[in-house]
Amino acid sequence: MATPRIYRETFDNGPGGWFGFAGNHLGLKPLEIDRSCAISRSPWWIDYNHAPPGAGYLHLLYMLHTRGAPGEQLREVAGVNRFITGGFGTRFTDATIRLRLKGELDLQGARLCFLAQGVHEGLCSGWLLTGQTFEVTPEFSEQTVVCRPDPAQWTCLGTRTDRADYYGTRPLEKVLGDANVDILLVLFPLTIAPMGPLAGDPHQLRPERDYPVWRRRLPEGYVCLDEISIEFP
Repeated sequence: MATPRIYRETFDNGPGGWFGFAGNHLGLKPLEIDRSCAISRSPWWIDYNHAPPGAGYLHLLYMLHTRGAPGEQLREVAGVNRFITGGFGTRFTDATIRLRLKGELDLQGARLCFLAQGVHEGLCSGWLLTGQTFEVTPEFSEQTVVCRPDPAQWTCLGTRTDRADYYGTRPLEKVLGDANVDILLVLFPLTIAPMGPLAGDPHQLRPERDYPVWRRRLPEGYVCLDEISIEFP
């Protein structure tokens, strides 16, 4: 049976497997579904798993698993994953990602980026499409990026020092060829400003868990995602 070529989620019947994330210690976060839009609102968790020497910190707005059977908690939060049940593959090389979205964001220097992750040779490797990003405007617009395997278009997330047993760097071609963990829409990069002095290296600590930060230096706002489609070559 041939792999379907175009995945399309319109959120007419719930989140379709998409979800947000409220942090390692808080767990999964359901997206708000309103008038066939999946809405993500600040404040967003600071993902610190890729702190320097990794690529840095990011906000996870939208997440979708690309393989595997969801656990009970994820099913309750995200519903049926129509990407997996639809039989779509995990080869994202040269795939075209199209969004219809609107919103209001105070970006504070961040951009809305596509992220693909896959586990290869025992490590989870994530690559951010920083060379092509999405613009969030007050009115709906349709925007497209293409997942070309050109490392100049991408930023590898790498890992913070104490997560090197799980995260790491694998070749872009390998991850795009089999993004077998998840795909995401994220805000990157983030400016992490500790609120007060710290005893030690802030990148060895976890912002908002080990120390407070100035939230005014982080992105704020909301995004309404009306549709996402992925055309596989």
